[in-house]
Amino acid sequence: MHTGSPPARKSLTVLVLVGAIVALLLGGAAPALAHTALSGSDPADGTVLDAPPRQVTLTFTETVSFPDEALRVLSPANERVNPGAARHADGKGNTARVELSDELPQGTYTVAWRVVSADSHPISGAFTFSVGKPSDTAAAVTSGSPDDTAVGRVHGFFRYVAYSGLALLVGAAAFILMCWSGAAALRPVRRLLVAGWATLAASTVALFLLRGPYETAGPLTSAFDLAQLVRTATGRPGTALIARLALLLAAAAVMRWRPPARFADRDDASQRPDLDLRVRLTGAGFASGLAFTWTAAEHASAGLQVPLAIPVAALHLLAMGVWLGGLVTLMIALRAEGAGGPGVPAPALARFSALAFTAVAVLVGTGMYQSWRQVGSWEALTTTSYGKTLIVKVAVVVLVLYVASYSRRWTARLRDEPPSAAEASRTREHDQVRVAEMAGAPGSPGATGLISGPEAAAAGRAGDAAGSAPDEVTDRYRRGLRRTVAAEAALGMVVLAITTLLTGTQPSRAAAVGSASVAVGQEPQVKVVTLPFDMGTANHRGKIQITLTPGRVGENTVEAVVYTDDGGLATVPELRLALTQPDLAIGPLDAKLKDQKGYWATYDLRLPMPGEWTVDLTVRTSDIDQTTVHGTVRIT
Repeated sequence: MHTGSPPARKSLTVLVLVGAIVALLLGGAAPALAHTALSGSDPADGTVLDAPPRQVTLTFTETVSFPDEALRVLSPANERVNPGAARHADGKGNTARVELSDELPQGTYTVAWRVVSADSHPISGAFTFSVGKPSDTAAAVTSGSPDDTAVGRVHGFFRYVAYSGLALLVGAAAFILMCWSGAAALRPVRRLLVAGWATLAASTVALFLLRGPYETAGPLTSAFDLAQLVRTATGRPGTALIARLALLLAAAAVMRWRPPARFADRDDASQRPDLDLRVRLTGAGFASGLAFTWTAAEHASAGLQVPLAIPVAALHLLAMGVWLGGLVTLMIALRAEGAGGPGVPAPALARFSALAFTAVAVLVGTGMYQSWRQVGSWEALTTTSYGKTLIVKVAVVVLVLYVASYSRRWTARLRDEPPSAAEASRTREHDQVRVAEMAGAPGSPGATGLISGPEAAAAGRAGDAAGSAPDEVTDRYRRGLRRTVAAEAALGMVVLAITTLLTGTQPSRAAAVGSASVAVGQEPQVKVVTLPFDMGTANHRGKIQITLTPGRVGENTVEAVVYTDDGGLATVPELRLALTQPDLAIGPLDAKLKDQKGYWATYDLRLPMPGEWTVDLTVRTSDIDQTTVHGTVRIT
């Protein structure tokens, strides 16, 4: 009797486990993402122009498409000054351009944009530029992530539901077709298969309806707007969703098909290879088609090596479905067994163990490729949201693999144990019902056509050869297997939830590309103020250079360096900085500078409003001498 995994596979199991951890640490098993980012604009953010521009052009790191109101330019009075819709500049797919009105008054203009990236995710943002001189503005734009809205949250929920439905449908079908066709006669398993189909179909319809308001930031009530639905149907994500629905309808028709009567009394799979092959190829074709409706329209369709990334991502989704959905199916079958149903044959358990092992190996291989494609560096694991979320997923996946090792041990033990007498009796009774169903007997319960493969009889007769092993030993093994499979399936659903979260997070490589593009195209603004002061001794003066980065509304870093009159560095015992906005009666705001041994600094000064701010700098040069000097700085 074996007490662990088969010895021949121990080293391979360890290798797959190590590979999985490495792959997930570098980029994970999540579907590949490639959200675009704004890399530049003309006019640039925060610039002050002498003359009004004729157009506004935005450049992104990847190709983008335009929903309604994709690009709006708002005057200081919050009036729209671009009469036309956005278009690509000079035919370049990674640009957005709008023409402006002929006469623009002086003041600060707000550019609000919302585009759809090549991987189907909407992104948005806003910036300002000024004509003549900066001014206050009444323009108000929505800020925050497109996913952090009512529509975004509902859309994200149905994305998770769709992944779950795919996993249940693919996993249940794979378990029936590849491991134990007799499982199709179990009512809970049939319900699981139908539930997976219905869940995926319902979530696909919901995603199609929500696609329009998700792209345009519209209300939930606009989901039924006819013009918006037509526009969704002509876009790539909408076309993929329609194709998914068509595949699901065809799959439903196939599942209702019944094999010819001449196969009803053939319970030996070796006597009907043509039927088995056609059934399995049909199932594989439908599963692959469903996976491609994700990868061809979303995550893998943008970024590096798209022709290779799309099939790799499809394989990843299929492996996820076979593994996770198969686990849930096995758990349901084992629970039915515990409630008095037919026992899951030991050969079926062994076949699923091998199938799950293969699925995990595929997850490792595709994960390694996607890790290189999406994360790109170890540092990104701790410096990006994608990397931090990925670390959480790694911890859960390692726990899943640990629990799975116990499931494999129980399976190995059951494979070498003869079935108990009770199990053999239940299987014989189940076999009699299955033969009647396959023969198409009038009124036979649960006859479901293709999903009721005739392998149950062969599995039942295996129980006739039951040995004399004590029932309690086999039952103990099966109880242990039920517990570990249930735990493994529950943890797998957690992995699926984290994966869905990762699909809405900008990957590390894309974030780095976007940051680099901004750094090259638009250097962060820095405001520098230099104030002279009396150092407290005759004919000795100095100056203090104050640097505010980025010199904009929000959080700023402030550094102050004290110089002597001849340009050398000087030290002072105390330096206090306060900023006041007299026009709006804000302040004084104490910067709370701290001595950094050579300069004074603070890293979290928040300035709430733009405009001209008064700078009050108090310098103490000795125990009894101090002076206060004043200046101004414009915050944009």
